Amino acid sequence: MSEHLLGGKPTAQPTKLLETFENPNPSRDFHIHMEIPEFTCLCPKTGQPDFAIIYLDYIPNQWCVELKSLKLYTWSFRDEGCFHEAVTNRILDDLVAATSPKFMRVTAKFYVRGGIFTNVVAEHRAADWQPKPYVELTQFPSQSNVRG
Repeated sequence: MSEHLLGGKPTAQPTKLLETFENPNPSRDFHIHMEIPEFTCLCPKTGQPDFAIIYLDYIPNQWCVELKSLKLYTWSFRDEGCFHEAVTNRILDDLVAATSPKFMRVTAKFYVRGGIFTNVVAEHRAADWQPKPYVELTQFPSQSNVRG
C-alpha cells in the first residue's frame, strides 16, 4: 500500500517550544479552562506508560498559550520517564515561563496504577495580583465540549 493511501507521513513533531499570542483583553480578568485528555508519559521505575487528563486553568496577563503548540508540547512527554509530581510542576513552570499569567493552575489526574489514582495540583499566582471576589457560576462538567 502506498503512503498516499495511508495518509502519508505526519509533519508535526513533539516539541518543548510553547508559542503564545497577545491577550485580546488584558484589562479584564477572564478564566481560560482547557482539558488535555490524552496526556501520556512513562513511569520512571518501570517504563510503562502513564495516562492522565491535564486540566489547565489560568487568568492571562499579556500572553495566552497557543493551542497547537500546547498539543505538541504535551506530546513531547510521551517517551519521557516522569514522576507524576515532577511532570505536573514542570508543565506549570514551563507554561508560567511562556505566558507570565496572573494566575495558573495545572491539575493532573493520572489513571489508576497499581490500584492507586494520583491527582497532582500545582499553582502559580503573580505577586502583584489579587483575585476579584468570587462569583458562583455553573461549573463546566468534565469533557463538556464533547459532542454526542
